[in-house]
Amino acid sequence: MGCVKCIRVAALAWGLALGACAHAQCTRMVVAADPAYPPLHWFDGDTLQGASIEIAKRVLTDLKIDFEIRSPGPFPRVMALAERGEVDMVATLKKTPEREAFLLYPKTVALQNPVAAFTLRSLPLLYKDRTDLVGLRGTMARGNVFGGGLDEFIQDKLQVQEMSRAEASFSLIQLGRAEYFITGYYTGMALLWKRGDDILFVAQEPFLVDTPNYLALTRHGKCADKLEQIDARLAQLKKAGVLDDILRASIQRWKARPVMVDR
Repeated sequence: MGCVKCIRVAALAWGLALGACAHAQCTRMVVAADPAYPPLHWFDGDTLQGASIEIAKRVLTDLKIDFEIRSPGPFPRVMALAERGEVDMVATLKKTPEREAFLLYPKTVALQNPVAAFTLRSLPLLYKDRTDLVGLRGTMARGNVFGGGLDEFIQDKLQVQEMSRAEASFSLIQLGRAEYFITGYYTGMALLWKRGDDILFVAQEPFLVDTPNYLALTRHGKCADKLEQIDARLAQLKKAGVLDDILRASIQRWKARPVMVDR
């Protein structure tokens, strides 16, 4: 009996030790994002900026979770690192079944990010919905996923060229080599403000889709157990209007200094 009791005590102590180690693993959360998606997130040559980054920083600071903002390169690389668990949080992105295989999403939406088709104002296009793009040549940034059924529509119905530099899509349209550019509304406007020729283009309405963006945690990282805390704090900040304030401030910051460095 004594030996059995000793074994049980040892097993309990071992279990508690393992639990303590697992809990202690999340000593610092690595946060990354697409470096070319202003005003939500962009790399200015020094660090990541934008509404998504500021929301992540606010939430993690409020929760007293140590963090590091890291810009490891283009968005496909960010996602590859998240899938391997080398990035703990991606701020922010849309939810898709493919991404849910390796990412955890909170219930609370960080940002709404409507997606638009940008065209020249002079293009003789009577636009009522996405079907009016069929037969025209389009572009989109490589690695973008939009959700809400739009990705399937693009694949099945549209002729869309993926671009490594999103901003080049507007030049391609001006050269007559494409008729539209599909991207997030805020990002499309931010790129046009940077170019200084926003008067030449229009974001067609109604939007192609209006899907939410989330702060997502990788399933295979060391900080997945922080999801519920993050969700609760996001919900409080959203109710108080803080998230909307952060978005407005990031738009103004980008307008004042539209500097983005390619990764």
